[in-house]
Amino acid sequence: MEQLKIDNITVDVVQKNIKNIHLRVYPPAGRVRISAPSRMDPATIRVFVISKLGWIKKQQTKLRNQEREAPKEFINRETHYFNGKSYLLEIIERNAAPKVILKHGAIELYVRPETDAVKRKSILDEWYRRKLKETVPALIEKWEKRMNVQINEFGIKKMKTRWGTCNRQAKRIWLNLDLAKRPTECLEYIVVHEMAHLLERKHNGRFTALMTGFLPKWRLYKDDLNRLPITHAGWNRRLKERILPLYSLRENRVRLE
Repeated sequence: MEQLKIDNITVDVVQKNIKNIHLRVYPPAGRVRISAPSRMDPATIRVFVISKLGWIKKQQTKLRNQEREAPKEFINRETHYFNGKSYLLEIIERNAAPKVILKHGAIELYVRPETDAVKRKSILDEWYRRKLKETVPALIEKWEKRMNVQINEFGIKKMKTRWGTCNRQAKRIWLNLDLAKRPTECLEYIVVHEMAHLLERKHNGRFTALMTGFLPKWRLYKDDLNRLPITHAGWNRRLKERILPLYSLRENRVRLE
């Protein structure tokens, strides 16, 4: 990997076997990365970066100013979120299998004595995953009919830089686990966004027109997501998709890849 330094901005440059150039600015600090075709001349890449300096600086400023949640300790009376609402975490110790119960104003986390914060987090994350697994299929079915597309399967995983992704060939979407904490309309917006990529791969004028036609308030939901505090990123960046469950919508089963 090579680096460019332009106007006090360091850009990581990776050249590989792709057709188009891709520019991304990553949270939390605004790291900049470009993926470019193998045969693209370095001077062309440099000119491209210079043409995007205004956009890069704007994104970096937005990321650095965005409110962030403090790292969670998974202790009593700590605030956690579900479907956009805040709840107080209640730790209940007992010698039985762990479980999570949602009550008015509280998320009750039942754990064995001496269960540490890492394990408590894992139990709560699996509960969030189950809740999304219960909610997402109905959303996909609803929008398949309206958009005249088909999703074969979906997966849920932790993502540091995206709310969702779409594999057009496999007709598969991945959703960020943190969407379980966001308002349900934000989850629906991301589902529609990723499904729209089956109709248009790029974020161009046609894609924008499709989103507006299907979900006229999509910009409002996008702004809501951007205004909400960023979850503290403490997970392993090397987590692979293949070890996560994919939920098949056509065969009504869970498949591990």
